Amino acid sequence: MKILFLLLIVFCTSCDFAVNKIAGNFSGTPEQMDKALSPDARALILRAMTGLRSECVRDVHVHVAGVGHEKDDFKTTNTPWVNPLSLSLAHFSHFLKFKIYLNAAGIKSPNLQEPEKLNQDYVARIVDLWKFGKMPGKAHLLAFDRHYNEDGTPNEELTNFYMPNQTVWEICQKYPDIFTPVMSVHPYRKDAIQELEKWGKMGVKFIKWLPNSMRIDASRPQLDAYYDKVKELGMTILTHVGEERAVEGAQFQKLGNPLLFRRPLEKGVKIIMAHLGSLGNCDDFEQGGQKSCFNLFWRLFNEEKYKGILFADISGITINTRLGEPLLTILEHPELHTRLVNGSDYPLPAINWIYRTSQWKDQGFITDSERESLNEIYHYNPLLFDFVSKRIIHHPKLGSQFRPETFYLPKELGGCSY
Repeated sequence: MKILFLLLIVFCTSCDFAVNKIAGNFSGTPEQMDKALSPDARALILRAMTGLRSECVRDVHVHVAGVGHEKDDFKTTNTPWVNPLSLSLAHFSHFLKFKIYLNAAGIKSPNLQEPEKLNQDYVARIVDLWKFGKMPGKAHLLAFDRHYNEDGTPNEELTNFYMPNQTVWEICQKYPDIFTPVMSVHPYRKDAIQELEKWGKMGVKFIKWLPNSMRIDASRPQLDAYYDKVKELGMTILTHVGEERAVEGAQFQKLGNPLLFRRPLEKGVKIIMAHLGSLGNCDDFEQGGQKSCFNLFWRLFNEEKYKGILFADISGITINTRLGEPLLTILEHPELHTRLVNGSDYPLPAINWIYRTSQWKDQGFITDSERESLNEIYHYNPLLFDFVSKRIIHHPKLGSQFRPETFYLPKELGGCSY
């Protein structure tokens, strides 16, 4: 029904107008925010920043994307790549989603004939949001590997987009005070071990997976050598768990099942499960039937033997389709907050269609005045909006909030001791 509604909007009005209403509905630039905000909104930001050790703060889930030239070879290129379906009106749903993401990232009129400029503008936008939002700490910038077949060959048709490790590394070297690199190494790659070793020697400590989109079955015995190398290098895998909707992956949704990660966990590999598995249902192949993916994540998260190696990021849990039991449950258990990490999943917070402060207020997570201030902040800096909202959100009945440690990188992952 929502898809039909979006299509009606687009066909009944200009595409650009409709997309602006869905994502990137900004009133000004990040630089203009200070002068534009009301005293209440300024006070809310100050409240959100109070009590934090800024040097310890991390956003572990920031996406960077880009496009390449049409002549680029998918199999050999070392430049960003987007599936041609996303660039063609003939494949409208793919095209619309891509346009929404670009709009959310502040790129209103993309020129695909100048990919270098588009890619630079995307990064410059994040830098401005961070700098003028006076964001504490650093952002972990994510590479994104191709989709691979089980025989280790890359699959162009099923790859949504590709962000090379080298590109992310170079961006992080240019802005070392803002970004930390997160490489993406698909475990089915024939050169996976060599790629891990290459970046491990460069000091990289985090690897990004999205199993539903990339086709990664974390339970495969064939991945044991990969896991051994990850552990040897002191790396951590940041992986999506639960259903995936932001990136195409319908054929492989079952690979987002948290229980599939028992194999690397049993080998002592450190895992960050993104979103707490807060969307969709998963097969419970341990106890039978189907349960919410969050329920299966929660089972693993509460097992004593995984303390110190299993962590979770809270990105996306305030999205309208995810709001509810996961957020309520985790707010009820502050003793576990030292194993949480914050993530924005940028550019998703800039898609105002999926972040509804009216819903947060109606369900008692924020007050009406907080809602008004958050809306003000969003219109200039959606990244700051996401951070402030998570700092001030509270349990509707208990009043409990995320502890400051939720916003730090845990010491087990190379962060601050507390």
